[in-house]
Amino acid sequence: MTEKTVYELSSPGRPGVQFPDADVPSVELPAGFVRKDIPLPELSEVDVIRHYMHLSHLNYSVDEGFYPLGSCTMKYNPRVNEAMARLPGFAFSHPLQPIESIQGNLALMYNLQELLKEIAGFASVSLQPSAGAQGEFTGVTIIRAYHQSRRDTKRTKMLIPDSAHGTNPASSAMIGFEVVGIPTDARGNADLEALKAACDDTVAGIMLTNPNTLGLFDENILQVIDIVHKSGGLVYGDGANLNALLGIVRPGDLGIDVMHFNLHKTFSTPHGGGGPGSGPVGVCEALKEFLPGPLVAVIEEGDDEMPPLFGFYQPEKSIGRVKAFNGQFGMFVRAYTYIMMHGADGLRRVSELAVLNANYLLSKIRSAYKLPYDRVCMHEFVLEGIFPDVPDVHALDIAKRLMDYDFHPPTNYFPLIVHEALMIEPTETESIQTLDAFAEAMLAIAREAHEKPELLLTAPHKTPIRRLDEVKAAKDLVLCCWLPEKAE
Repeated sequence: MTEKTVYELSSPGRPGVQFPDADVPSVELPAGFVRKDIPLPELSEVDVIRHYMHLSHLNYSVDEGFYPLGSCTMKYNPRVNEAMARLPGFAFSHPLQPIESIQGNLALMYNLQELLKEIAGFASVSLQPSAGAQGEFTGVTIIRAYHQSRRDTKRTKMLIPDSAHGTNPASSAMIGFEVVGIPTDARGNADLEALKAACDDTVAGIMLTNPNTLGLFDENILQVIDIVHKSGGLVYGDGANLNALLGIVRPGDLGIDVMHFNLHKTFSTPHGGGGPGSGPVGVCEALKEFLPGPLVAVIEEGDDEMPPLFGFYQPEKSIGRVKAFNGQFGMFVRAYTYIMMHGADGLRRVSELAVLNANYLLSKIRSAYKLPYDRVCMHEFVLEGIFPDVPDVHALDIAKRLMDYDFHPPTNYFPLIVHEALMIEPTETESIQTLDAFAEAMLAIAREAHEKPELLLTAPHKTPIRRLDEVKAAKDLVLCCWLPEKAE
């Protein structure tokens, strides 16, 4: 049954809004500025509320269920974060106010900069980038600016392991670097011999995702960093998988020169829906003057009677502003709340539980699915979603069938180096009961693939919309399911 749109529910003369009497004199508008007829639906308020509430129930969210999207770290967003972000002093402030009137906001931003520096082991942090991908773009721009400042303009290559995040080569190419791929070895690490062969005086740097998209910590990470540094290149760390490292490893201590943080992944700010995101960037001592500004700093020291005065400063060799104003402030409040409520020991516990959950879930289902790199995983793992004796069943079919078990599918077909990849990340916020239920569903689907493969090939069966032609849907977008009669 096709759901009716608000237009089809419309009834002439049914009011949903009552406007107050105008408190200003009415003015006749020039001809042509007012349309005689506007084909808007006429519904009562309750009709509209019920319609959109019904639509919202057809959607899936992390508040409703388990979101095992590998590489995305779809952890629960604590409601206390939302409460703090809605405090009037935060929610109703404006970045153009005099700095004297927003000292609380600036103090929070300064403290968040300092906390992120400490967590990841960097010399300085800019909060400005508004997404992980923009953080990557910022970091690679900093690498380019560093080499240009030294007049080392022959460095035109960026090395990227094939186990890195897919946005890494895109960010490098956008800056103008030549992207050079580094293959993965049999253990799931960056291949050292290939890396050595690629490193020369034209290398600007390497973009590492560690743990990588196989969910594995590179066993040779110190050697990788040393090889690149000895060639004169810099090391970019993709911080998207930091949720596996909190309180255990500081990327800056390993020798990583620049890294972005995903506040929406590691520090539980809202994720998805087009934003707002936040991708702060941390750098080593040699790169701190290249950060995008302005940054928050103490411009007057405080004493026993007066708190310090916070303001802005621009790093001397800054690459410039990458975001309007000073970043996504609401995300800063949420992340700061999350960090402060956990403390150092709590953040380490976050990573310990994320890794424990991933390895527990892997142990429950690995008997039914091929594990291409058989190692202890970090916060996520990658399986092959195909069975040699049932060649017609693919990872997509497994993902679609999971919907019938009331689970959101994991990430499909990424990383590209795993055939029919299913990338699964449980995060630390899921209970053992949820993990057991998901494992039972995955095992049941594996049995169905052998006994009743048609169940997978035609799934999902319980969702409001059945299986789509996804290629056609991507090429032939239909963004409006109903048009007024005149426009048809």
